[in-house]
Amino acid sequence: MQNVIVRIGLLAILLAGAGVGAQAQTALERKVDSLFVIASSGEIRYQDMVEPAKEAIAALGAAAVPRLIEKFTTRSARERWAIVQILEKIGSPAVPDLVEALTHPDDRVVARICWALGTIKDSSATEPLIGVTSHTKWQIRDEAIGALGKIGDTRGAIVAGAALNDTIGQVRKAAAVACRRLKLNGYERELVHQLGDDFYGARMCAVDALLELDTGLVIEIIADSAYSANPLVSNLGCHILARLGTDAAIDTLYEIARTDDPELRARAVVALIEADPDDLCGYHEKLVSRETDRLVRLKIESALHMTRDER
Repeated sequence: MQNVIVRIGLLAILLAGAGVGAQAQTALERKVDSLFVIASSGEIRYQDMVEPAKEAIAALGAAAVPRLIEKFTTRSARERWAIVQILEKIGSPAVPDLVEALTHPDDRVVARICWALGTIKDSSATEPLIGVTSHTKWQIRDEAIGALGKIGDTRGAIVAGAALNDTIGQVRKAAAVACRRLKLNGYERELVHQLGDDFYGARMCAVDALLELDTGLVIEIIADSAYSANPLVSNLGCHILARLGTDAAIDTLYEIARTDDPELRARAVVALIEADPDDLCGYHEKLVSRETDRLVRLKIESALHMTRDER
């Protein structure tokens, strides 16, 4: 009953003060402002009114978008989330004003508009977003690439792939996520290279992307890169092979495990254990018995103990 009363009250606010021309616009802005105070509130007394307030602003449609864009200068994370959620509810009608605002002089606003466009996922925003992926501010490149991945339009493929070589780790991370979402087969080699990225987020997003791309090609490239001077590449490469768990992946791990490099051998053998924790082929003990390096043997035994404890 209380929610019904709240909704009726908000509807009354929505319908009040209708006018024409500049006077109507002023009334509209006042209406958006008053509703937004509730829509972005974190106070307990307003908790049942937050969603109805967002719905009420969204019901205004495209007319509310310019005022919401003005509010993107806020320093409040709660308010930013509220704006994006309202714009998502408005949907495609919000896109023209958002696209036009990609030329806004405030870089923070442009980045947040990219975020909102990615949340709405309207493909008509693809080309305008591509236009800002070379922006001098990395925050804008980050949000634009991320938005292109969420929209899923293949027109964003080339710029998303190119962003894997961006100078900023956060942008490279966004590019790897976009490669996964867009299923960008053809960028496997760049993503394997990114396994050695100095930014953790970029490395792990590259792992997720490689697990969903051309499996045969991924295995082939990892096999070629297994002896990289960067231990992160071989370590995560072995991890990916274990996650894939195909016959070709297992064979590749066996081949890597024959190396004279004890560190690399340990990674490969541990990955073999991860790939077959139930030891369906009965080779775990053989891996231990044939190992001559004491430290490698300890790593193998530790991996076996962890596997047994998890069963």
